[in-house]
Amino acid sequence: MNYTSAQIARSDSVAAQQSWELENAISIFDPQRDSLYQYDEHMQKVFNDARPWASNPHYFKSVRISATALLKMVMHARSGGSMEVMGLMQGYIMPETFVVTDAFRLPVEGTETRVNAQDEANEYMVSYLQSCRDAGRQENAVGWYHSHPGYGCWLSGIDVATQQTQQMTGPFVAVVIDPERTISAGRVEIGAFRTFPLDYTPPKEGHEDDEYQTIPLGKAEDFGAHANQYYSLDVSHFKSTLDTDLLSRLWNKYWVATLSQSPLFTSRDYGSKQMMDLSEKVRKATRGLDNYGPRGGGTTSKDQQLDKVVRGGERIVSEEVKGLLASEVKMKLFQGIGDQSSSAT
Repeated sequence: MNYTSAQIARSDSVAAQQSWELENAISIFDPQRDSLYQYDEHMQKVFNDARPWASNPHYFKSVRISATALLKMVMHARSGGSMEVMGLMQGYIMPETFVVTDAFRLPVEGTETRVNAQDEANEYMVSYLQSCRDAGRQENAVGWYHSHPGYGCWLSGIDVATQQTQQMTGPFVAVVIDPERTISAGRVEIGAFRTFPLDYTPPKEGHEDDEYQTIPLGKAEDFGAHANQYYSLDVSHFKSTLDTDLLSRLWNKYWVATLSQSPLFTSRDYGSKQMMDLSEKVRKATRGLDNYGPRGGGTTSKDQQLDKVVRGGERIVSEEVKGLLASEVKMKLFQGIGDQSSSAT
């Protein structure tokens, strides 16, 4: 069967969109009523008056983020490059769940290690939310997001302090996005967190990091130092019928760039940083072995250090292999499209 160029383009556009949604587990919640977008002011008032989270530090367990809000946050994080960026999320709360329907960036001063919200950002936030209410949108600010370019999704000491301050005013969630790992992995690297009250001591087993993260040496000291002050929430995504239409239009416009780009090319700077950081960790581990000597002891600590180096190397190799496989698949795909177009002509 011969296909026209328009049919081939449409097919590849749909395939690209479905691939992105599959990678990030985005599904339609209610295609008939789009119920997650229906803000119930009365129910929100009842829920806020009850305040079940005040007596249970682990009350909130999940975050549901709309596909449009997710896309806006990722694009904002990516635009910051190696600098951290920050924004706010709009939505509402449900039993044990935050629902994020939209997100907007804040004019804040960011660096490669932190992001600082100034008075200008606070004024902008109040003005934006008031404009939304004037336009008939009643969703509140339910959280903030910021980026960790290249060093994973977790909360630093500054992040913990910021989140604790925000939670004093009501239910609030912190979301962290790593734009560099997102590009490298082909799916959004995201995490959501809530801090504990200052007078609460959580059980140790509640804060074990189940998923290994490769942390640069410059961040290793801060990583995990405040892990007993917060916990993570499950993150899932949804889309409405409007989201579906918007995403389809975007994919129709940019599907060629999406399919033709190479993850090895777009994430080459991140890959280089990862390998340089791994070489520093290897040198550090080697010095540690020399210091231990044949009778130095400390076997457990030495093995843990070597294990982290090995796992970091395996992660880099895995990402490179994925990039090579993706390039090979796309080469076969576009070669097949060219052959079909020639036959049709």
